[in-house]
Amino acid sequence: MSVDRVEEVGPAERVEEVEPGTQEAVTTAESTAVRYYPVAPGVRLNVRSGPGTQYNIVRVLAEGARVPIYCQTPGTTVTGPYGTSNIWDNVSNGEYAADAYVYTGRDGYVASRCL
Repeated sequence: MSVDRVEEVGPAERVEEVEPGTQEAVTTAESTAVRYYPVAPGVRLNVRSGPGTQYNIVRVLAEGARVPIYCQTPGTTVTGPYGTSNIWDNVSNGEYAADAYVYTGRDGYVASRCL
């Protein structure tokens, strides 16, 4: 496993950055890992105030950005470089990015569902 960065984000929590094509880190009972994933090459990704294209754009990520995925939730279906999906990634408090533009290494959910 190749981990570029591990960051302490609170008691018993850690953040891990995982490169495309590497194995995912194992989360232990003592900690909650938040991984950083790369945005598709050449893409400036819109980050929205909710999980869908009808929500306002709150910022635009630069090409080559990496995003944490704190949780995931269903929303508007979007087609991007990594397929068609209705999964939206919570990348910050109240901010969502379409999962079809984020390389997670697999289809489906890679983080817990947002509450």
